[in-house]
Amino acid sequence: MRRAERPEHSHRQRWAIIGAGPSGLAATRTLTARGLDVDVYESAGDVGGLWNIDNPRSTVYDSAHLISSRTTTQFAEFPMPPGTPDYPGHRALRRYFGDYADRFGLRERIRFDTTVTRVEPLADVGSDAAPRWRVAFRPSGVDDDRATRAEVYDGVILANGTLAEPSVPELPGSFDGRVLHTRDYREASALAGERVLIVGAGNSGCDIAVDAVHTAASVDMSVRRGYYFVPKYLFGKPADTLNEGRPLPRPLKQFLDARLLRLFTGDPVRFGFPAADYKIYESHPIVNTLVLHHAGQGDVRIRPGLLSVDGDTVTFTDGSTGQYDVILLATGYRLDYPFIDREHLNWQGMAPRLFLNIFEPSFRGVYVMGMIEASGIGWQGRFEQAELLADYLAAPVEAQAAFRARVQNRPWPDLTAGYRYLALERMSYYVNKHAYRREVRRHRDRLGRDARRALPVMTHLPATDPPEPHETGARA
Repeated sequence: MRRAERPEHSHRQRWAIIGAGPSGLAATRTLTARGLDVDVYESAGDVGGLWNIDNPRSTVYDSAHLISSRTTTQFAEFPMPPGTPDYPGHRALRRYFGDYADRFGLRERIRFDTTVTRVEPLADVGSDAAPRWRVAFRPSGVDDDRATRAEVYDGVILANGTLAEPSVPELPGSFDGRVLHTRDYREASALAGERVLIVGAGNSGCDIAVDAVHTAASVDMSVRRGYYFVPKYLFGKPADTLNEGRPLPRPLKQFLDARLLRLFTGDPVRFGFPAADYKIYESHPIVNTLVLHHAGQGDVRIRPGLLSVDGDTVTFTDGSTGQYDVILLATGYRLDYPFIDREHLNWQGMAPRLFLNIFEPSFRGVYVMGMIEASGIGWQGRFEQAELLADYLAAPVEAQAAFRARVQNRPWPDLTAGYRYLALERMSYYVNKHAYRREVRRHRDRLGRDARRALPVMTHLPATDPPEPHETGARA
């Protein structure tokens, strides 16, 4: 692999961050804390990413809440205020991100209502030198190319999210009714009086099924594979807070947790779901046991996979049929960085192949924030990503060179902790939270040692007193 040389710069370096959701805010916070100059581009009119339901790219619905508890999800330096529910909804989370941006003065860095249309290098892609990058942008909602402007940066950080571009399969036939994706769904009234078929499960599909039983004429779910259903509470506490910080060995955790779930939720096969043909945590679990409750009551009927569609009739793989007015696709999302060519992201298969899901291995100036999925990694895990990137960008050139040499010349660490994740698009950038955070800390420590050898003092986040809970936000 060709190693990109990092020339000395006679100008003050500038970085573009695309997106002002949780990952973009974390990157803005950490880079500016180290004195780096950044511009943030956000296509919506406020911060929060998908948790800003007014964001045209948002995929949340009116009943959406966290599926991980606030204590395992929030930024460590900025706890949610007293009285915040264990699993706050999207309105509280939007306020939280707004308060976070205000607390650290991040809004002044953000160009709201601005859509990035193109990111491209100024130098030939085969050049040895890391190029500068041209970022083209225009006001959101404006299609006129004459409104496009551009600025040049030393590098670009992509933080535009992983759950915005829907994965839409082709139906096996022609359907006379409405076909929606979960990203199109906002509230249960949209399904009132309708015969609804939800294709796929996942957390969004199960949430919408639980919503729809109160308004729809009927709700069926077409499910091809089995799932593990995790309750939000165990022993009266948020389930993801149990044994937090003391990870069990993988085989023991899978053994114990599978049996604990069976004890608390029963066998999903009893409710009509297929049996899972993989071990727990090898795919993202469903944090929703209400769907089992409604399946047990007959409010939701579980059907097998689709065989064909004709008019309003769907035939399933077991030969049974059903009539529907709405087919709602709970088929997930795909990674989408539409403004940059895939060659600049080392794209392989279903996802970019990046060191620690951050660093493109030729180090030509493109970095990615937030391209991680892991049970319980939360926004703090993304903040730690941003800390490592900020440390690298702020480090002396000698420390940067040593970091690049390790990435380019040594085997990359295993981030799975031995879990055999399913070969699904969403799982293509899945990591084990403990293995991932351990590697991020290890590489930050090594980078810091290299920097201290190069310079007497290295800039870190400024020391602060323990954070005080802020006053605004959700109330129980």
